[in-house]
Amino acid sequence: MESPRWHVCSSAAEVSERAVAWIGAAARQAIAAHGVFRIVLSGGETPRSVYRALRALETDWSAWQIWFGDERCLAADDPRRNSSMAGEALLDHVPIPPVQVHVIHGELGAEPAAAEYCAALAGEPEFDLVLLGLGEDGHAASLFPGGEWGEASDAPDALAVRAAPKPPAERVSLSARRLGGTQCALFLVTGAGKHGAVRAWRAGSRLPAASICPPGGVDVLVEQISIEG
Repeated sequence: MESPRWHVCSSAAEVSERAVAWIGAAARQAIAAHGVFRIVLSGGETPRSVYRALRALETDWSAWQIWFGDERCLAADDPRRNSSMAGEALLDHVPIPPVQVHVIHGELGAEPAAAEYCAALAGEPEFDLVLLGLGEDGHAASLFPGGEWGEASDAPDALAVRAAPKPPAERVSLSARRLGGTQCALFLVTGAGKHGAVRAWRAGSRLPAASICPPGGVDVLVEQISIEG
């Protein structure tokens, strides 16, 4: 397994700036290569500023296909949903055709929503870019310590999560196998609270984040304070 490539940034603002540039370059490369940019968006607070800055990106938005790494099983209009945050920060402000925004319908419940997302992903090629965050416990997407991560070669594309250790307990997450089916996996890590998870990951501990293993390896944009504690 290839070790992550750690890109240390002086501040959270630098993490965001470099992430925007990274996404822009990945979009240009993918659209030039095959006319489509397939990106998986992350939830949480860390990517919010990235999404807002992406509004100014010069790109062919009609070529973007939006997927989500995970979702909370909440009402469709609940502001705590990842799709709600992504809409407020980016998707409601750029001309991506709505049919190309593939929302996880968490309001259906974990099992039905996971099955529906598996069907939506059936036959889809690998992603061009997967954005991910790192939880203080080492979780990524909604793959938590002690739960199912979906690492096996026959793991489904999406998993029903019924006992997440942080509310809401019911969620849907792409499996580690499907998250690893990408040209690039980019983690965004900010804040002193992530120091323990970063230290454990760098030491080789078995964490959900470390279970995501694309062929080209993983890149981590990490704030310096997240490494130093």
